Amino acid sequence: QVQLVESGGGLVPAGESLRLSCAASGRNIKFIGWFRQFPGRRRELVATFPDTGTTNYGDFVKGRFTISRDNTANMIYLQMNSLRPEDTAVYYCKGETFHLTGRWLEVWGQGTLVTVAP
Repeated sequence: QVQLVESGGGLVPAGESLRLSCAASGRNIKFIGWFRQFPGRRRELVATFPDTGTTNYGDFVKGRFTISRDNTANMIYLQMNSLRPEDTAVYYCKGETFHLTGRWLEVWGQGTLVTVAP
């Protein structure tokens, strides 16, 4: 079964850093990137790997967050620096997997909670 598992979330003071990890298992899966969700709101883009090969960052995290990957370990990471209280959210890893219907479908991890103290 295809599965994505996030880790690394927790409580951190404002201005400090946190590193999130996402591990993938199963066949025919590729990473899309990171998204986050605030309570009562829809998920928003944090950082992704576009087809062009360049990274894509959300406007409010650009310059502070960095996405990276380790293909051998089947993992991606999100380095979050200069964290702000408004970064508090559940962070999700997103990927795509090949379905029996013959198309690629999105896959989400369970999410990891990041709480930034003021």
